[in-house]
Amino acid sequence: MNNMIKNISVVIFIAGVIALASCNKDFLNTKPLGEVSSEDVWKDGPLSEAFVTGVYSRLGMGGFDEQMLSSLTDESVFTHPNRGIDIVNEGILNPSNLGWTNGTYEWGSMFSGIRSASVALTNLRTATFDDQDLNDRLQGESYFLRAYYSHQLLRFYGAFPIIEKPYGLNEDYTIARNTFEECVNFIVDDCDSAILLLKGKDLPRGRASQLAAMALKSRVLLYAASDLYDVPTAKSKSTVLAAYPNPELIGYTSGDRIARWTAAKDAAKAVIDLGTGYKLGLAAPVSFADAKKNYISMAMGGGSKDANVDAAAEVEIIFERGYTADKDEYAGQYVGLANGPNGYHNWAGNTPVQQMVDDYEMMDGTKFSWSNPAQAASPYTGREPRFYATILYDGADWKPRDKISGNVDPANQVQTGQYQVGAGNIFGLDTRQSSIEDWNGSWTGYYMRKFTDPDPVVVDNYVRQSIPWPFFRYTEAVFNYIEACIELGEEPEARDWLNKIRYRAGMPAITESGAALRDRYRNERRIEMAYEEQRYFDARRWMIASSTLGRENVFISVKGTLKPGQTAPSPYRKDDTKYNYTYTPFVDVGLEDRQWLDKMYFRPLSRDEVKRNDKLIQNPGYE
Repeated sequence: MNNMIKNISVVIFIAGVIALASCNKDFLNTKPLGEVSSEDVWKDGPLSEAFVTGVYSRLGMGGFDEQMLSSLTDESVFTHPNRGIDIVNEGILNPSNLGWTNGTYEWGSMFSGIRSASVALTNLRTATFDDQDLNDRLQGESYFLRAYYSHQLLRFYGAFPIIEKPYGLNEDYTIARNTFEECVNFIVDDCDSAILLLKGKDLPRGRASQLAAMALKSRVLLYAASDLYDVPTAKSKSTVLAAYPNPELIGYTSGDRIARWTAAKDAAKAVIDLGTGYKLGLAAPVSFADAKKNYISMAMGGGSKDANVDAAAEVEIIFERGYTADKDEYAGQYVGLANGPNGYHNWAGNTPVQQMVDDYEMMDGTKFSWSNPAQAASPYTGREPRFYATILYDGADWKPRDKISGNVDPANQVQTGQYQVGAGNIFGLDTRQSSIEDWNGSWTGYYMRKFTDPDPVVVDNYVRQSIPWPFFRYTEAVFNYIEACIELGEEPEARDWLNKIRYRAGMPAITESGAALRDRYRNERRIEMAYEEQRYFDARRWMIASSTLGRENVFISVKGTLKPGQTAPSPYRKDDTKYNYTYTPFVDVGLEDRQWLDKMYFRPLSRDEVKRNDKLIQNPGYE
């Protein structure tokens, strides 16, 4: 009976629909109330803007993934095994096993972003909404985004197929890779278009701007001038690259390097002249306290409410991925949780390695050395301000632990060592033998402080922070300018700008020239730009990866032994009057077995991608 009633109801409903349709011939032409047709998008300014806003999605969380690109370099190691990081660092990656691949540079994801930007550009050129200023801005943003995604392909994979129009149905989707030089020119052209269209436009933080497009152009031209992408130079330094039969896919096979360095210099100087940066007009080093505050403030990017952070430092960031506490955006808001000490119930994700720690200079500008008895006995004393703003080490002051873990550490100090208490030893609260959590601890003996809001109110695993990810900041352009000047032999200009950065960091001026100046510059860039996704590319384009990224990880063992007649404080706190501390670097043999193979200069194209497009030629060393 119930089924019969249902059937009758359906018949009556259909009959009613037919009757209605006979009265209204437009019935079948009604539009879904919850959807907008693709044609209507480009008739309406706000809808067009919404589409372009969606193109930003391929930026992901910027560099604030739980697994950071720094752990594919000699900056840090990823604590948790079997996440694919080791596949890359041990040179096991191949077209069938790509290891960890972030969506911010994955081949297919970048082409999806490129396609969306091209869809926007194609339709905006014929859009009918009546706001030319908005149309120009949206085109400028789309050009920038297409250039950005393209540059991600270029610096991870080398040359790529240039696709400027969105494909339709039933087209031939196979296409060969363009040459490296053609790809550089394509990206620069898109940057120039963005610069022109965005000139004078006032956009909110997080959206593309004229200066952001100029910063992207500066980076691309600097890379293009570097050793890795000059085929004759690359061949002389690598047998794998020398044997590659398609060198036009990985660099310039001919041309004038001086012209390329000059173009890089000019592009960087244009950014310097238009932007402002943060405290780069100093004539002498600032105090230690001011230098530390400067660096922490820049890392916060205006996202901290801590009284000791200068909000004006937000001017340093040219293009960012922002986060706000009222949005459910995991990565950027939980940097402290992902990377902080396990004794604060954090996860210790990407922890600094000893090689990174050792490269921070002493306060007087000299190198740190384990061969120096005084420095080896107290390696965290007298280091430059950026060290203390970037690294959490044994004995470092940190946040109120009682807000998270109870009143077990009134001194609020990081504990990564082993300490004598009475006749026995205890392990620190932030070790892998912690009494708070005996997991999620650092293997290296260090934690990353940079990008973690120092505000004591922001308890890392409960309260969300709002620190932005800096895709581009002003200081990168300054470094680009310095590097180009060095390569062009303009050393006084290079030293002048390098010292501006050092003065802001409280460091004395450098006076070197020649190869020594180049080495000093490279270390300065390493320290200043730590954990900002620079080292991965710098070590490759300078072709120093075999002696830097390929090193086995070095960790630190810290032990505190009571001095004669002394008793341990309860609860434990670092106390040089009661303890003798020893610091012993050691090579890790368990977490990763890092090595460098020259195929790792470029990522492989995936097997599936090559199968879909048989015109793609694989990168060197992966055949």
